[in-house]
This record gives sequence, C-alpha cells and structure tokens, in this order.
Amino acid sequence: MALWIFVVFAIALVLAIPISMSMVLGAVTPLVLGGAGSSINQIIANAFSGSDTTPILAVPLFILAGIIMAEGGISRRLFNVFAYFVGNLPGGLPCAVIITCLFYGAISGSGPATTAAVGAMAIPFLVDLGYDKTFAAGMIATAGGLGVIIPPSIPFVLYSLATGISTGALFLGGILPGIFIGICLMAYAVYYSRKHGEDKECIRAKMRELRGKGLGRLFLDSFWALLSPLIVLGGIYTGYFTPTEAACVSVFYSLIISMFVYKSITVHDVLPFLKTAVKTYAPLIFVIAFAIAFGRVLALARAPVLIENFVVNNFTSSAAVLAGVVILFLLLGMVMDTGPAIIILAPILLPAVMALGVDPVHFGVIMVCCLSIGLATPPFGLDLFVAGTLSNLQPMTVARKAIPFILAFGVALVGITYIPWLSLAFL
Repeated sequence: MALWIFVVFAIALVLAIPISMSMVLGAVTPLVLGGAGSSINQIIANAFSGSDTTPILAVPLFILAGIIMAEGGISRRLFNVFAYFVGNLPGGLPCAVIITCLFYGAISGSGPATTAAVGAMAIPFLVDLGYDKTFAAGMIATAGGLGVIIPPSIPFVLYSLATGISTGALFLGGILPGIFIGICLMAYAVYYSRKHGEDKECIRAKMRELRGKGLGRLFLDSFWALLSPLIVLGGIYTGYFTPTEAACVSVFYSLIISMFVYKSITVHDVLPFLKTAVKTYAPLIFVIAFAIAFGRVLALARAPVLIENFVVNNFTSSAAVLAGVVILFLLLGMVMDTGPAIIILAPILLPAVMALGVDPVHFGVIMVCCLSIGLATPPFGLDLFVAGTLSNLQPMTVARKAIPFILAFGVALVGITYIPWLSLAFL
C-alpha cells in the first residue's frame, strides 16, 4: 500500500497536477483501493492539526521580517561593510556579495528572500563595474541558497516540525556548513574573476568612493543590521526565547530599525508588507498542511518501518546510504519545493539512517543542503526565476552560468555529508 501511495503521487506530479493536490490523491489511495488508512475526515483533520502548531508560526514571521529588511535597505548596508574589507582583492566584490548572502541568510531564513534582497542590489552594481550579467545572476541564484542553511532557517523549522528534533540544535548545526559552502562559492568567484579579468580602474574608483566614507561611518551605518542575527540567535541559544518567539522579535526589530533608525520605510508601508508576506506564505502553508496529512497516511501504511527494514537488511555502511540519500534529495530538489520534500521524507528516512548511526541533526543539515541546491537547478529552481527576473534574463540562461557555482556547492556538500563534525561541532 505504501508503494501504491508513492506511485499515485508520482504519476500525479508527472501529469503536472499541483503538488498539494498530488499529495491529496496519494493520501486517499488506501481508501480507493480498499486498504487500511485514514478516512477523509481524518485526512482533513490531520492537515489542519499539523499546520495549527506554534513552531510553524516562525515561518510566516521570518518571511515578514525578511521582506521588511529587504525593503529597508539592510542588504546594501551589509554589502558596504564587507566590500570595504575585500573589495580591492581579486574577485573581492563578488566575494563580498556572497558574504552578504551568508549574513542576510542569518536575517531572512529564506533562499528566495535572500536572492531577491541581495540580488536587487548586487546585480546592477556588479554589471556597472563590468562583470558579466549572467555571471552575477548565476552567482546570486546559487548563493541565495545559503539563506536556508545559515540559521535562522525556515527549512530547519519544518524539519524540526516533521521529526521533533530541536530547532535550536538544527540552527547550530547549519552554521559551519553554511560558512563552508560560502567559502567554496567564493573560491570559484575568485577563479572566474582571475580567468576572465576585471575592470580594475572602475573597481578602484568605486572602492575609493566607498573608503572615502571611512570605516567608522560605514560601521555605524551598518551596526544595527549587523546586530540583527546576534539578537535573534543569541536570544535562542541563551534561552531568552524560543525560535518562534525569535521570529516575532525579528519582525519587531526590523520594523523599529527600518522605521526609526534608517527611516527607510514608513507606517504606510507596513500593510503592503503584510500583504506580500501573506501571499508568499499562503501557498506554502497549504502545501505543508497536506504534506503533513500525506506523511501521516504513509506512517499508517508503515512506510517508515518498511524503508528502515530495507536499509538495515541491505546496507551495512552509512556512507553508502548517505550517498543514495544525497542523490535522491538532489533529484527531488529539481522538481519539488523544499517544504513538502522535508515534511514528507524526513520522518520516513530518519529512522532508517539513525539505525545506521547517523545523527539526526547531521541528517537534517544534509537534507537541507541538498534541497537548497535545488533552488538553483532547473527546471523549477525558484532562485533561478528570482535572479532571472532581477536581471531580465531567462531562467535557463541564468542556470548555465550557475552550473560552476552549483559544482562548487556540490564539493562542499560532499564534505558536509562525510564530515559530521561540521554539523555537530557546536552541539
């Protein structure tokens, strides 16, 4: 019965039925075939109860905070500080953009939000300095994926919701992997800049203008932006508030800083921000709700037990299992959004990998890293569409320039998969 559920779900996806409806069709398969399973009322109740939880409130709140900070000009201020230090180095300004994505990911918790906020500022800036537009867009599309790895991370919240693993532990687990991926992306950016050359005179002129403001002035201008992740993450790890409360703090902090310190938004802007956040979150929560119901039907069909028995009886090495899992997640990331993939697969696969000694936090980091690559891979990589819109390029054109960055991301992924210390060092 578990196999039939997956078969119906897969056929529905191939027929281009929306993923939420595909999960509904999979969930009712046991009823249609006369097998044991939930009734329609139970499926609906599972969908509502699964999405009506306190931890999941962190998702729309982090989305709203990311929107406010993007409109409040936070990304520009962060970039100026990082460019001050590395801008004169070979490939320094592309590296400053990647560092900004790393730091902005610690504010927004979302890949598309990071791509949009940093890309809207960085793509025109790099093009004006002589960098190829498709290179800039491909870099932003890939580096935007850091937004779902560096804490706070919306996919980590969903993984915690699906498996019961501590959200705080997952946030800690994402710090070093996110930095490692950023280093690998910067290594390729430097190689590309050296190989294709840079307009040194134009860059020096821009850096003279930036440095003319003085480090003290730049730091003061960016201080409140730099302080944001320290407040949010520091509050979680010191026990002052939960991840959901941290998301709420992030919203109010971004409002106060943008309205009263930077004065980049007004009270009249708040309602449009709320509307945008709702429009962004509404489709996601609809998918998450039915993904939770779909997962519970799979649990009734004993899918987790069957997969665990298959893995334990056929594999003795966790390395081989992780290789298969990574390939599976990379393929799924190309066609499925991060949220439903985590909600459906995490509770099914986690018992199997834990039986072979894989730490659940390490597995969660691997899963999120794999799926974050999917944000920049065709045909449905969301970050490709965001970067393409910002640069007025077709998503597939952006994808071709993103391939080297994706390969650099993949190199980091191998290290993250087989060096558990990267995910567990701070636990």
